[in-house]
Amino acid sequence: MRENHFLMFNPTQADVRRFFCAVHHKQLLQQPMEAIEMLAAQWITEHPEHHAELADVDAALARLGEPGTGQDSPFLHLSMHLSISEQCSIDQPPGIRQAVELLTARRGDLHQAHHEVMECLGTMLWESQRAGRPPDGQAYIDAVRRRATRD
Repeated sequence: MRENHFLMFNPTQADVRRFFCAVHHKQLLQQPMEAIEMLAAQWITEHPEHHAELADVDAALARLGEPGTGQDSPFLHLSMHLSISEQCSIDQPPGIRQAVELLTARRGDLHQAHHEVMECLGTMLWESQRAGRPPDGQAYIDAVRRRATRD
C-alpha cells in the first residue's frame, strides 16, 4: 500500500502533517504527484499564508499536542478543503455536490464557497459529537443549501 493512501482511512495528526508537508515539498520541486496530492497542492496554492509552516515537517510534528483551537491549524484547514473536494467528487453524502455547486455559483468563487461549507461541516460534526449520534448528512446539505439561497 502506498503511503499517501492513509487519507482514505484513519490518519493520525502526524500522518496528516507529513502528507501536506510532503505535497508542499513536491510542489516546490515540481515533482510528479498522484491525484490526491495534486488536489491537495491546489488547496495549498490557495493558501500561501501556510507555506512557511508546510515547509518544515519537523517543526510541524514538534507542535503536535500544543494547545490551540484547531481552527488556526493549516493542516485542519487543508484537510477540510480536501474532504469537501472528495465529498463532491463522489457525491457523498448524496446531494452535497449539487449544494456546493449552487453555493459556488452564488458566491462566484469555489474557495469562498468551501470556507462556508467548512462552517456547515464543522457545525454538523460538533452537533453529532455533542448529541452522541452519527453525523446528519442531510442537515449538513440543508445548511449548505440555505447559504446558497441567501445573500
